[in-house]
Amino acid sequence: MEAILLTIVLAPLVGAIIAGLFRNQVGKIGAHSVTILGVGISCVLSLYVLWLHAFQGAPVYNESVYVWMVSDGLRMEIGFLVDNLTAMMMAVVTFVSLMVHIYTIGYMAHEEGYERFFSYIALFTFSMLMLVMSNNFLQLFFGWEAVGLVSYLLIGFYYKRETAIFANMKAFLVNRVGDFGFILGIAAVAMYFGSLDYKEVFDKAPLLADTGIDIWGDTAWSLMTVICILLFIGAMGKSAQVPLHVWLPDSMEGPTPISALIHAATMVTAGIFMVARMSPLYELSETALTFVLVIGATTAFFMGLIGIVQNDIKRVVAYSTLSQLGYMIAALGASAYAAGLFHLMTHAFFKALLFLAAGSVIIGMHHAQDIRKMGGIRKYMPITHWTALLGSLALIGFPGFSGFFSKDAIIEAVHHSQIAGAGYAYFLLVAGVFVTALYSFRMYFLVFHGEGPRDEHAKAHLHESPWVVTLPLVLLAIPSVFIGYFTVGPVVFGDFFDGVLTVAATHDTLGQINFEGAFGFMLHALFTPPLYLALGGLAVAWYVYTQKPEIARNLAIKFDWAHFILDRKYGFDEFNQMVFAGGSKFLGKFLWLVGDRAVIDGLAVNGSAHSVGKLAMVMRVLQTGMLYHYAMAIIIGLLLLLGWFVLRG
Repeated sequence: MEAILLTIVLAPLVGAIIAGLFRNQVGKIGAHSVTILGVGISCVLSLYVLWLHAFQGAPVYNESVYVWMVSDGLRMEIGFLVDNLTAMMMAVVTFVSLMVHIYTIGYMAHEEGYERFFSYIALFTFSMLMLVMSNNFLQLFFGWEAVGLVSYLLIGFYYKRETAIFANMKAFLVNRVGDFGFILGIAAVAMYFGSLDYKEVFDKAPLLADTGIDIWGDTAWSLMTVICILLFIGAMGKSAQVPLHVWLPDSMEGPTPISALIHAATMVTAGIFMVARMSPLYELSETALTFVLVIGATTAFFMGLIGIVQNDIKRVVAYSTLSQLGYMIAALGASAYAAGLFHLMTHAFFKALLFLAAGSVIIGMHHAQDIRKMGGIRKYMPITHWTALLGSLALIGFPGFSGFFSKDAIIEAVHHSQIAGAGYAYFLLVAGVFVTALYSFRMYFLVFHGEGPRDEHAKAHLHESPWVVTLPLVLLAIPSVFIGYFTVGPVVFGDFFDGVLTVAATHDTLGQINFEGAFGFMLHALFTPPLYLALGGLAVAWYVYTQKPEIARNLAIKFDWAHFILDRKYGFDEFNQMVFAGGSKFLGKFLWLVGDRAVIDGLAVNGSAHSVGKLAMVMRVLQTGMLYHYAMAIIIGLLLLLGWFVLRG
């Protein structure tokens, strides 16, 4: 098994190295061939590992590959933990990544840096695999930072654009805030558990459940609460939760394929995976669970509202990702880890589909991205249209589609939760269903329906994308429609995650749901609000944006204050620019003036040089060149020495 796992994780890395370092030798064809081969091998082997664990009952694999360092008894290792959770994540990551690699051949065909881009996305896949396959916090942190590094490179791929440079620096800095909390959490684990190995930490966790620590003041803080919240701050950065969400919409500055890879299967899902993996810790702190639940529900609803006023096709889908990540996080807060992970899986397929479909439209529109300039594209791009429609229906949770099963399971679980904040979260998640349907089908109707594109140049040349673009759309549409129906039973309500996830008996919200099969789950939806809210949002979008478009214009004028707030994204960017960026600039300028110029330059560097110069000027006067002057100086010095000895005696 070790050979298979090493092949899975190293094959994309080998492809990335060849495409990146030897791009001049292998050329475009060689670059995409070697990276697709590497990711393809990983995908096939990952599906084999999933088959072994899901259908053959393979035992959990938890072994160290090598010991990197031992410091004061703390072992820092590279190793693999492969169970049903890992196997599912490996399959999702590699399959979506393979689709993105194939799609990239068509999308980036005429772009500069073609070989470099393939090297980056293969390296991205390697980084995510290292993260999800880790069996210890050290390797988790390595993968965590590696996906952050590669996302920085990919968001700023168009490095000649000022907006791209700003976006990748913004992503990098915001994630540093989250990662500071994350590494503090890992440090606390190492300090109090004396180990970085998952199994050892999880085994010791119940023994330290009531441990208090002093941070400041006289109040003892719960060790578990502190560790879980610190780790979750890292997840807030990676998985773009309020208020550390601001980097994700700007990541659209990168090419569309990487938008699909970041938003669907890699970086943003790292936080959800990490919290689920740490369920033995989170179950020991209701305070941490409440914090997670409230942050997730807040993100799900309020980020969805911003999607209603976005006009860039990629940004609409980006805010959809923010909202759906909020649903996943809320599920984790309600201890419905299986439902959150299930939504992660289904979302990976239909969100990758929507991003790649948006990219296909952008290709057809000659890189125009404003949905107000589109319309009627379904007549020119039928494959893109139908796959985008299927992805949109999955996103809004239309009955029978994969998103329906995962989203409704989350809402039902939160409804049954008894922890603090559950009522608030349930209301926002249910209301978010209507919002999701509204912005999703606003985009769909504006792009694919109507008389035709308002850009005449694009309209004259509009046609379906090449097969390397449409094939991944079709392959992603299949699981977007069907995978939920066939897997919701074993994954969410069955024993798929038995022995992997830990759920306290008092937190078992999924166990309170009466699941009578996938079809019975669909029938149950007829008696719950989410179904009718989704259909209502779809109907409103159809009526407003196809039948009476003046309604939208009039509402924007009448409620201009609300439109202004949403268009300004609640002012988070301005606040960060003024307070954090402005404060950092002020602090830097202050330290430069006081520390650098006054102390270091003024006293240490220039001051010492100035003092030496002054001393040299004095000594220069004494150097007359007259022999009797030097003889007199020697005599005076000798007399002074004799006098000193006499006085001492």
